[in-house]
Amino acid sequence: YVSWNWLGANGTASNSDGDIASTVSANTTAGFSIVKFTANGSNSDTIGHGLGVAPKIVLYKRTDSTGPWYWLYKPTTSSLAYLILNGTDAKADLTLGTYGFTTSTTFTNIGFGNTHQLIAYCFAEKKGYSKIGKYTGNGGSQFIYTGFKPAFVIEKRSSNSSEWDMYDNKRNTFNAVTKVLKPNNNDAEATYTGLNFLSNGFEALGSLNDSGQTLIYMAFAENPFVGNDSGTAVPVTAG
Repeated sequence: YVSWNWLGANGTASNSDGDIASTVSANTTAGFSIVKFTANGSNSDTIGHGLGVAPKIVLYKRTDSTGPWYWLYKPTTSSLAYLILNGTDAKADLTLGTYGFTTSTTFTNIGFGNTHQLIAYCFAEKKGYSKIGKYTGNGGSQFIYTGFKPAFVIEKRSSNSSEWDMYDNKRNTFNAVTKVLKPNNNDAEATYTGLNFLSNGFEALGSLNDSGQTLIYMAFAENPFVGNDSGTAVPVTAG
């Protein structure tokens, strides 16, 4: 077994920052919050996330019914898109002006109907701890700067249909990092040409660097160099 764990807060709090009341467990230092809310059917209504900065990714799932995991993000400053975490489709674009996305206090309900119950996981980027971004493959090997040595990377080609890949430094304790799990299926662990985890980023290899393809990723640090909320030099961790 392997698990990846993020700590919100040691408890929950009611949040009324948005149009829809939410219950939030937020870790502002790590840039991570868990948000529970009930949608009211309006795409323009907002929900408080408790982070104090705008999330770069919001991962949604209905809890009262079957349905996909939506990975919502902004490919550019003027566009909005989503991927399906348990699927392989290329990104689907949304109208940013219609839906909005995130602010320092809220995110926007995206297409969920009245009384739908949802859970959302919000991730904001934190220097020295997390990096959320994209790159264009060049067909060889490519260095992706994060500013820290990664402990965990999840990535997917967003420009065409492909599987997701999750790599970490517990299943591979040294380079190359080749043991992969895929959230879009229930397969056992496989071994692929994957990544090299470097002191300030990662090197993408093989299919993770397909020429001309756009790939999105989220990475977290092995030893994060960020302080806690009190300003002391106590590094936060992912769990």
